[in-house]
Amino acid sequence: MTMRKGSATFALLVLAGLTPVRPAAAADTIAFAPHRAVYELSMGTSTAGSGVTGVTGRMVYELSGSPCDGYTQNMRFVTVMTNQEGTETLSDLRNSSWEEADAKKLRFSSTQYQNDKLADTSQGDAARSKGATPVVGVDLVKPAKKRVSLPQDIYFPMQHALTLVQAAKSGVKTFAANLYDGSEQGEKYYLTNTIIGKKFEPSTKAVPASFKGADALATVDSWPMMISYFDAGKDKQDQTPAYELSFRYFENGVTSDLNIDYGEFSIRGQLKELTLLAPGKCPDTKADH
Repeated sequence: MTMRKGSATFALLVLAGLTPVRPAAAADTIAFAPHRAVYELSMGTSTAGSGVTGVTGRMVYELSGSPCDGYTQNMRFVTVMTNQEGTETLSDLRNSSWEEADAKKLRFSSTQYQNDKLADTSQGDAARSKGATPVVGVDLVKPAKKRVSLPQDIYFPMQHALTLVQAAKSGVKTFAANLYDGSEQGEKYYLTNTIIGKKFEPSTKAVPASFKGADALATVDSWPMMISYFDAGKDKQDQTPAYELSFRYFENGVTSDLNIDYGEFSIRGQLKELTLLAPGKCPDTKADH
């Protein structure tokens, strides 16, 4: 799950000295559980200069697919922000994407409304070319037809998410990656740095029973993670993150305890309802005799 600034947008250039981790791909055993998760959004922290005094909202995230057919993500993120004068701004972000199982193709569509008026839209396809020198190219349809070239080490959202779990299971504690999800009118990617904490043992940090479907996570391994997003093209040693996303990440792809920190204010996301969906099916690879 990738969280975006203004609403929200979820690897591997492993940092020097750390254990390498292969990019997650269809051949790996990690498989996310198709599910629908509903989050209640609220104000976290706020500085005097932020201009934001209140946040309420709701996010609905749905994941479907399988390791062989690829994954589809759909998200709707609706917030009402109140400023110091008491004026409310309604933001409605709708994202949809499909990613090929081997992360060679990404199809995305994003639309954002401010006070029921269209504020931003992007739609397109990204693909890795074949050959000795792979290139990642994006064919944008919206906001205008355009061809965009990206660094060859770009990670797509599901590839990045699967690799996060793979890294956590392998004991990797931190790594960085270029991440592209089609946001910012489809022309921008982020430099990301992820910190992975110690695995939660079910006996030491039980899943709260305060939301519907909590029992589905009772025996699933999970880790605390924080991803810092930096603007590409700048030396991240000399800049602060555009925003930071922290959460509890379960091995089956479910997230809880969300916190989106934009520096001057933050938004919390509390998981209120989890529904596991029918799992995607992969063809039987056994040969007939």
